[in-house]
Amino acid sequence: MTSAYLVLARKYRPATFAELIGQEAMVRTLSNAITTGRIAHAFILTGVRGVGKTTTARIIARAVNCVDGPTISPCGICDHCQAITTDTHPDVTEVDAASRTGVDDIRELIEATRYRPVAARYKVFIIDEVHMLSRAAFAALLKTLEEPPPDVKFVFATTDVDKVPTTILSRCQRFALRRVPVGILIDHYRSVALAEGIIANDSALAMIARAADGSVRDGLSLLDQAIALANGKIEADAVRDMLGVSDRNRLFDMLVALMEGNTVAALDTMAVLYRDGVDPLSVMQDLLELSHFLMRLKVAPEAEGPIDRERAVVLAAQASVPILTRFWQILLKGIDEVQIAPSSIQAAEMILIRLAYVADLPTPAEIVRTLAS
Repeated sequence: MTSAYLVLARKYRPATFAELIGQEAMVRTLSNAITTGRIAHAFILTGVRGVGKTTTARIIARAVNCVDGPTISPCGICDHCQAITTDTHPDVTEVDAASRTGVDDIRELIEATRYRPVAARYKVFIIDEVHMLSRAAFAALLKTLEEPPPDVKFVFATTDVDKVPTTILSRCQRFALRRVPVGILIDHYRSVALAEGIIANDSALAMIARAADGSVRDGLSLLDQAIALANGKIEADAVRDMLGVSDRNRLFDMLVALMEGNTVAALDTMAVLYRDGVDPLSVMQDLLELSHFLMRLKVAPEAEGPIDRERAVVLAAQASVPILTRFWQILLKGIDEVQIAPSSIQAAEMILIRLAYVADLPTPAEIVRTLAS
């Protein structure tokens, strides 16, 4: 019987602090705390999806309960480490607050804290999406969270920390997990592809990393899909079709046409992209990103970004700050129009016409100088 396929996001989930990517500040702080024995009784991990909140919570549980611990490098082979990894440890409890929001659920958890650990050094309670708990549930948790038994640790994870009461936050050590930079994601996905025996084009990996938007898990899911599509070799064209994103060269051509006021060329490029299956909203967002990067190059020539730098530098030298500012403002408003319009392609074309029209209009400063002279 063939064993079930394990997706990349689970297969390559970090098991130690050393394997976490893009979260150096948090790793350094937690490592120092564990090494010196200054382990807090409650942690709250915040950040967008897929940056490692639940993974970090499980690493903390292994770190404090490993037979070699507390240690920053859990062995991964002892009974405690393996049981925590498979979510079968009697002293490590994971609670999904999205499905268990009531005060009765929290009362059960509080009752469990009164008993000593069955096998491990600490009882660890991991509450995912903690912001989903009701107000009464948070209130019931307060006293226990402030003065828990010495062998109990709480680890909370949330994607919406603003909904967590300040009375809870003040009782926890807070760590904000950052979006992982595109460059780090590309290197990580390249190593995963190599481990899977897959040849991956750098441009294809860059597209996947940009689409991941800082989320390691989202990017691994896309990489999984790309591997299935590519059948051994991941190429940029295949990933572009898979993601439905615009060709960067065509995007540059479109922006050049808009800056020259060439409406026909811009609309023709938009028609080609739309015919190839690219979402008009994606084109507007890509133009907005390109405008932002060009502005950064104007004010900070050494700025780095996820866009073809060589061609961007040339275009940034040609574009003026007022033009880029206008483009940014029109595109920012235009994205909302594309989202609510009955026909997204028609809304996108109207925005392109507007951009081409304002490209050669004089700036307010030029008008004032003209009137003054």
